[in-house]
Amino acid sequence: MYKLVIVDDEIEIRSGIAQYFPWHDLGFEVAYHCENGLIALDYILNHEVDVVLSDIKMPVMNGIELAQSIHQRRLNIKTVFLSGYKDFEYAKQALIYGVKNYIVKPTIYKELYDVFTLLKIELDEDKLPLPEATNTTEAPSFNEKVIQTIHDYVQQNYRNACLEDAARLIYMNPHYVSTYFKEKSGEYFSEYVLRVKMNKAAELLMDINFKTYEVSEMIGYSNTKNFARAFKQYFGKTPREYRNR
Repeated sequence: MYKLVIVDDEIEIRSGIAQYFPWHDLGFEVAYHCENGLIALDYILNHEVDVVLSDIKMPVMNGIELAQSIHQRRLNIKTVFLSGYKDFEYAKQALIYGVKNYIVKPTIYKELYDVFTLLKIELDEDKLPLPEATNTTEAPSFNEKVIQTIHDYVQQNYRNACLEDAARLIYMNPHYVSTYFKEKSGEYFSEYVLRVKMNKAAELLMDINFKTYEVSEMIGYSNTKNFARAFKQYFGKTPREYRNR
């Protein structure tokens, strides 16, 4: 069982999450819960802890400061934020300190379940032995697997691809995925979707059996003028000019 510490200044919330969520089914054990980051840090420094689920706004020491302390001490602990503050500025600060996810209150059972299901997989992978030196093929990292999953989703669903569905696929908060994807891949999710759409459109335009409005619909544009405008902005040519080149 992985040891979990829950930190929240609202006793009803932390006690409810600690007692009524099926942690054991996911492979976690609530080792401790408390009302602020300073008390949590004192416990963490004296006990074995694998994951911290923490509120952000708390007295004495808030969640950001707790995550910073964990990060600066290079503790091998995963941190997940739980907060009623929807302003993603908090989550962006959290990325600096390696926070794994950001769950917005009121907590949705499925979101909490999905986040910790994925986190359990990551913790299990961290325990796997390193490949032998004779193996020259390096296994993809956890981040590479997540980004590849998003890439595959967009490639297969470019017509209706959206951030919410991609986030659901990898069990992450959509707001977090937006920044995570940019950080790990170098482009925003919307930029990647546009790139896939435009490249597919260019491919389809080379087939004279498809009319421009049909290509527009095939890649997810219901309005041909919007498609033509987006295509020209991307390639510097209208769909007709591109086809006639």
